[in-house]
Amino acid sequence: MISIPNTLKISFRALRVNKMRSSLTMLGIIIGVGAVIAMLAIGTGASEQVSKQIASMGSNLIVILPGSTTSGGIRMGAGTTPTLTSHDADAIEKECPAVAEVAPVLNGVAQVVYGSQNWSTGVVGTTPEMLSVRDWPLQSGRNFTDQDIRSAAKFCLLGKTVADNLFGELDPVGQIIRIKNAPFTVIGILASKGQSPTGHDQDDTVYIPVTTAQKKIFGTSFPGMVRSIMIKARGPEYLEEAEAQIKELLRQRHRIGPRQDNDFTIRNLTQMMQAAEQSAKVMTLLLGAIASVSLLVGGIGIMNIMLVSVTERTREIGIRLAVGAKSWDIRLQFIIEALTLSLIGGLAGIILGVSGSGLLSHFAGWKTIVSPLSILLAFGFSGLVGIFFGFYPAYKASLLNPIDALRYE
Repeated sequence: MISIPNTLKISFRALRVNKMRSSLTMLGIIIGVGAVIAMLAIGTGASEQVSKQIASMGSNLIVILPGSTTSGGIRMGAGTTPTLTSHDADAIEKECPAVAEVAPVLNGVAQVVYGSQNWSTGVVGTTPEMLSVRDWPLQSGRNFTDQDIRSAAKFCLLGKTVADNLFGELDPVGQIIRIKNAPFTVIGILASKGQSPTGHDQDDTVYIPVTTAQKKIFGTSFPGMVRSIMIKARGPEYLEEAEAQIKELLRQRHRIGPRQDNDFTIRNLTQMMQAAEQSAKVMTLLLGAIASVSLLVGGIGIMNIMLVSVTERTREIGIRLAVGAKSWDIRLQFIIEALTLSLIGGLAGIILGVSGSGLLSHFAGWKTIVSPLSILLAFGFSGLVGIFFGFYPAYKASLLNPIDALRYE
C-alpha cells in the first residue's frame, strides 16, 4: 500500500505539471470565496448600520399620534386632528404601571438665528423626560427642569448639527439665539445621534420647554395641545401591556364610547424597528447565498478538469494499479488534487474578498464588516466543494481495470 505522504507528493506533482490549467480551475473557487466574503461583509455592515440607527432612536418606544379627520367622505391620516394634551401625558405617566417615562411633543420648523448665522431646523417643545425616553445624553450643559416647564422658560438644547452651523468652534452654552425672533438661552448641547432609520438627521433639532412652544412659539388650538406623546415602556416585555393600558386610559379620558373609533393612534416603534433589523439580517443571508452559487460553479469546474485529468492519465493509473496500488490510493490521489485546488483557491479568495471589501468601503462609501466567521465559512465551504466535486472523478479513476488502462491510447 502506498503511503499518504507519497500520494500527496504525486498529487502536487501532477498539479505543477499543468500550472495554467490548475490556475484557471482555481479561478472559479477564488471568485466564489471572494464574492461570499465581500457580500457577507456588505450585508453585515448594512445590518450593523441599521442596528445603530435603531439604537439611536431609543429603546422600548411607543408613540401616540392624534386622531384623523373625515372631510367629504375622505378620511385623512393620523395626526390631522389635534386630540392630545399635556394632561394626557401626565395621566399616562401616573396611571399606567407598564410605562417608565412619558414626553409630550409639540414640534414645528423655525428659523434659528445667532449673530449673522441662521439655520432652518426642527424645533421640538417637550419635557426633561424626553432625553430619558430617547436615551439621548447631553454632550455639555444641563437639561430642562420642571421649574423651566412651569415657567415657560426661554431655554433650549441644541442638536450637534444646529450647534455646528450656528456656532462653529465656539462653545454655544450660555449664548443667546433667536427662534422666531424670540430670544432663547442655550443651556445644553445634545450628544450626536446620527441618522434615523429613515435617513433623517436626528442632530438637526432644537429642544425647548413644551410650555414655551405652546405659549410663545407655535401656539395651540386649545390649552395644553400637543402633536404627539412619546413613551418608554419599562422593558420589552411590557410593550404590549403598556399599549393596552394607554388605550384604555385615553378612551376613558376622551370619553369614547364602546362602538366609537379611537381619536388617537398608538404605534409601537420598537417592533417596527426590530422588523427593519430582521430584514437587514435576512438580506445578509440572501447576499451570502447568492454569492455561494459561484462556489458551486467553481466546484463543477473542478470536477470537469479532474475528469479530463483521469482520461489523460489513464495509463499512469494502470501502471500504479499494476504495481500494487489499491483503489483507495487512486481515489485518495484525485481527491487530494481536487481538495488542494479548492483550498489554495480558497486562500486566494480570502485575500480577494477582504481586499474587495476594503476597496468598496473606501471608494463606494459602503460600510463593510469582514467577520472571522464569514472567512471560516467561505474557506470551509470551498474545502467541502473540493471533496464533493472531486469524489466522482476519483471514484471513476479507482474503478479502472489495470489491463484496459495500460492498453489505453
